[in-house]
Amino acid sequence: MERGSSGLQRLMHEVVKFGAVGGAGLLVNLGVFNLVRHVTDLQVVRASVIATVVAIIFNYIGFRYFAYRDRDKGRRTKELTLFLLFSAVGLVIENGILYAATYGFGWDSPLQSNVFKFLGIGVATLFRFWSYRSWVFRALPAREAVADAESFLEAEAKEKPRTRVS
Repeated sequence: MERGSSGLQRLMHEVVKFGAVGGAGLLVNLGVFNLVRHVTDLQVVRASVIATVVAIIFNYIGFRYFAYRDRDKGRRTKELTLFLLFSAVGLVIENGILYAATYGFGWDSPLQSNVFKFLGIGVATLFRFWSYRSWVFRALPAREAVADAESFLEAEAKEKPRTRVS
């Protein structure tokens, strides 16, 4: 393996796990959104905020115990605080797009609401992925250093064979 490929493999593995949790969270978010809209008279964005909060709780459990279970667990209070902070920003992004479509353009049919809810989730997901991996579920420094050192040594060993000096 080349030096950069192990880092790329780790990133791809992380993206797949993030996507699995996020995909389940998407189903929770859209399911709760449509359920709340169907059984209550709440306005579109209020129903969406409720669905987003339920999905945030679901996603934290999935990220902490599945996608990022190998990450630093030493500072759970700080982790949860940052998770909620960045999730709140994602909530604003997600529901801001729905708000603009609904109240700015008058696109408020059930289909249009779901399309813009989905679009908002997509844009907010890009922000969440970056912020969660950069600030919330940080990799343990030792593990990253060991992985980088191993890949460097593997690449160096492939480049030139060692000669023994007596």
